[in-house]
Amino acid sequence: MASMIEIRNVTKEFKVLNRREGLKGSLKDLFSRDYKTVRAVDNISMSIEPGEIVGYLGPNGAGKSTTIKMMTGVLEPTTGEILVDGNIPYANRTKNAENIGVVFGQRSQLWWALPLIESFRLLKDIYQISDADYDGMLKLYRSLVDIEPLLHKPVRQMSLGQRTLSDILAAFLHDPKIVFLDEPTIGLDVSMKAKIRTLIHALNKEKNTTVILTTHDMGDVDALCRRIVIIDKGKMLYDNDMEHLKGFFGNYRTLKVRAEGDLKAAAEKISAEVPEFPVNADEEWVSILVDESKSGVMDVLGRIQSRFSIKDMQLEEISTEEVIKKIYEEGVS
Repeated sequence: MASMIEIRNVTKEFKVLNRREGLKGSLKDLFSRDYKTVRAVDNISMSIEPGEIVGYLGPNGAGKSTTIKMMTGVLEPTTGEILVDGNIPYANRTKNAENIGVVFGQRSQLWWALPLIESFRLLKDIYQISDADYDGMLKLYRSLVDIEPLLHKPVRQMSLGQRTLSDILAAFLHDPKIVFLDEPTIGLDVSMKAKIRTLIHALNKEKNTTVILTTHDMGDVDALCRRIVIIDKGKMLYDNDMEHLKGFFGNYRTLKVRAEGDLKAAAEKISAEVPEFPVNADEEWVSILVDESKSGVMDVLGRIQSRFSIKDMQLEEISTEEVIKKIYEEGVS
């Protein structure tokens, strides 16, 4: 079976003006040819199969958006080759647009003053969706989510969660082969995040749509992605499944303790007691990420108990969020 997306040795460079400070510097910049070359994407390659949900992760400025823009045809690679469903995106932008759906951040593709059903009808005409296919998609949507209260509601009157849900439905309306989702659950409450994750998973399963998901929310990754690709400073750090990734960090455990008094103050004192391990505090627990190749969990707990009164404790496997954080900091060897 042919890959849905094929990226081969792709690099993207931008010329950036070396700007000077102050008004005088700004005037000089008007005539300056002092440019530097910034490599936003640095020789990445990957194949994505039909029906996959791939988490495309990386810190801000890693090159994620640049890669997505090349896959959608907005940008042309400096070197290398991209094929999306057999098409070169930037050379065949109209054909490529027929095959993709996009939800980028909180930029809505819906008409602000119109009810949702009118936006759907406009998209039906734009994508030349047949009556039968359009009715079939609406029937599928009704089976997955309660959209009736939204259909006749102007987009401007919707909550952020309702608008995001509607944008995702709009992106899938023309039954695209690929949907790009950029931070689809950002700013949403726990309940709406769960609804949107369930919707994305159901649409992927029902229509076999390939989904490329960029997110900083590890709940999205755990709920939706079997495979993740991690990029940082333009370079690919990792491309495999989540469980394989956690295998790199099999010696790590998260020791959670609840100490007497203020937890943030306790975390500072515990950090001084176990300086070789990261220590964080939230509203309930002080968490210590223990590398058992350096020191056992019971040894760490004993050192803490010798100095502090511990009311409760928990021991957990390393979380997805902690794994990704460590990769950003240290890479995968």
